[in-house]
Amino acid sequence: MAKTGEMSITVSGNGPYIVQGEMMVAEQHIVPDAAGMSVEWREGKEFDHPATFRLCRCGHTKTKPFCDGTHKKIDFDGTGSASRDTYDEQAGITEGPTLSLKDAESLCAFARFCDPAGQVWGLVHETDQEGPRIQFLHEAGSCPGGRLVAVDNETESAMEPRLEKSIGLVIDTRAKVDGPLWIRGGIPIPALDGYEYEVRNRVALCRCGRSSNKPYCNGSHAAGAR
Repeated sequence: MAKTGEMSITVSGNGPYIVQGEMMVAEQHIVPDAAGMSVEWREGKEFDHPATFRLCRCGHTKTKPFCDGTHKKIDFDGTGSASRDTYDEQAGITEGPTLSLKDAESLCAFARFCDPAGQVWGLVHETDQEGPRIQFLHEAGSCPGGRLVAVDNETESAMEPRLEKSIGLVIDTRAKVDGPLWIRGGIPIPALDGYEYEVRNRVALCRCGRSSNKPYCNGSHAAGAR
């Protein structure tokens, strides 16, 4: 657990996420276009909470997004199965003329921002053109799990969106389901066994209880929309 006053999201054994710190918790709706493509985020309801609180991880609480203890009644198995390799160790890279794309597929949260305009994997090859470059940066930076990261070829630095430390409750409008917890801005995520998951600007944590990549989301919440 973090020291008093610090921000952290602790992954408990077979229970909730234990959150500490003053940070915004609000719905983040995936907005689709007429063709059903994910094109932007829209902020929704914000939730009040104390300095330390618990967010549901099993997916069965009746007090969403907060834990109501249901995980104990259903014998929720929250065993972590995600790789403990770093993002860079997991990611492949597709090189473009001015920008490149890092891609760690196991972190996909199925938000589908990578699909419009010929897909992000096609756009990376056109990043020497202003329009495709802007679209490429939007698609890579909108990925809530941080699977996709745009990289400047000249500086070799990641081109990350600026995100305040906060928690987004993803609402998948097209699939009509609740998505993951979108952890933004680089918040530490320790486990009760003392292990600390890699701190990244964009992380998607499972909140349906069905991911095979716990604690990360693997898109299981939207399986019917695939």
